[in-house]
Amino acid sequence: MQKAIKEAIAICKILLRNGYDAHVINAPLQEQLLQKTQTAEVDIACESNLDTIVKLFPKARAGAEDQAVAEFTENDILFRFYPLEMTEASHPELSLLRITPRMIHALNPAKRLQLRITGFGSPAHGDNVYDSFEDFKTGSVRLTGLADETLHHNYLLAIRALRFSANFDLPLDPNTRLAIVRASTRVLDYVSATDIMGEWRQVAAESIYRFVRLLHEVHILQGLIPEIDALSCIRQQRTEDGEEETVFDHTLDCVRCYPEEDFHYDWLGTMATLFHDVGKLFTGEFFDGQWTFYQHHRVGAKVTRKILRRLHFSPEDIDLLCHLVGNHMRFHFMLTDRGVRRFKELDEYSRLIAMYRADLRARNGNYTSFNHNLKYLDRAETPERLLEPFLNGNEIMQETQLAPGPLVGVIREALLQAQIAGKVPDRAAAIEFVQTYARRAGG
Repeated sequence: MQKAIKEAIAICKILLRNGYDAHVINAPLQEQLLQKTQTAEVDIACESNLDTIVKLFPKARAGAEDQAVAEFTENDILFRFYPLEMTEASHPELSLLRITPRMIHALNPAKRLQLRITGFGSPAHGDNVYDSFEDFKTGSVRLTGLADETLHHNYLLAIRALRFSANFDLPLDPNTRLAIVRASTRVLDYVSATDIMGEWRQVAAESIYRFVRLLHEVHILQGLIPEIDALSCIRQQRTEDGEEETVFDHTLDCVRCYPEEDFHYDWLGTMATLFHDVGKLFTGEFFDGQWTFYQHHRVGAKVTRKILRRLHFSPEDIDLLCHLVGNHMRFHFMLTDRGVRRFKELDEYSRLIAMYRADLRARNGNYTSFNHNLKYLDRAETPERLLEPFLNGNEIMQETQLAPGPLVGVIREALLQAQIAGKVPDRAAAIEFVQTYARRAGG
């Protein structure tokens, strides 16, 4: 990997730690361009505006290139910042049009650049739901009579059998399982999505991972939610030692771990966890010897909206699940105090924390960042003006013309105490305070 790309990734991590989404735009293409040009330039997409970028990177200035928000040079590398695609109602593939005016100009005009844009079977009202099933005391979930013939009269029984198996943690009778596999296409043809989801909503949150795996095993999931089923074909690194797993297996492990502690009955939060990595199907890219899934959370939120509408979820539930999917990466990075405060402004942030906890438990991950962010989350209860002065040490020296030394720290602490006491309400008052303090200390 080029040094310029590595430094760009480091810049993205600084933005992420401060609560702003960011990524290197089309890293494979930029890698090729860096090998063919004498000048080192890297384009970055970020959520922050020019003022924020300047605060985090003092050398930054307004971008000179078309559409560029900002740019700055570090270690002979020119970094340009472009706006992140954030429009909620836009088509998902717009998030994958990863090319900038600078890249177009650098490409060989003789070559074409190909962009990757990027009912029948409903039960009668009042029916006993256990009709057509043998007594569960047999130790399995089994349809009465000939399973194929029983399903022929009501294909919704296939979904109900899976629901019973998941909720009661009972195996499917082998003949019943095979009958459901043989009828899988007919279940999807004749049972409405509304009826299927009516059964699914009766699956306990703690049992959803079993229910989804059963849907996958009997070949119903691939017709009902093919986007989730296809995750079984995508592999990702599970541990730093290089151990791999399918995204589908990881997703179900997360779904299993989510309903813990205070979320035992959180059906919607568990469903959001089911969809949290669906964007990896659309963003997967093999680069530098490993798979990457940049912006899978944002693309995943758009795809989730399409799926949930197809399954006839209510608008309120769709908005909630898409919000959780789109923001589930916010807590994954070691956030600064500013980043934590920005995170805490999000709706349903406690569910987002639970989703990250489930992700860590699913892969036996490192809790360092998680525990750090929880600590800062408690700190965020205190107003920001009571934690940090309006002026930092460098700004105090600039306003007072003082040289570095102990006096700067004394003034900084005095300024913070004055803020807490309410004597310094804003930045202008802070400047006057430190200048007055410095004159008195010097004279």
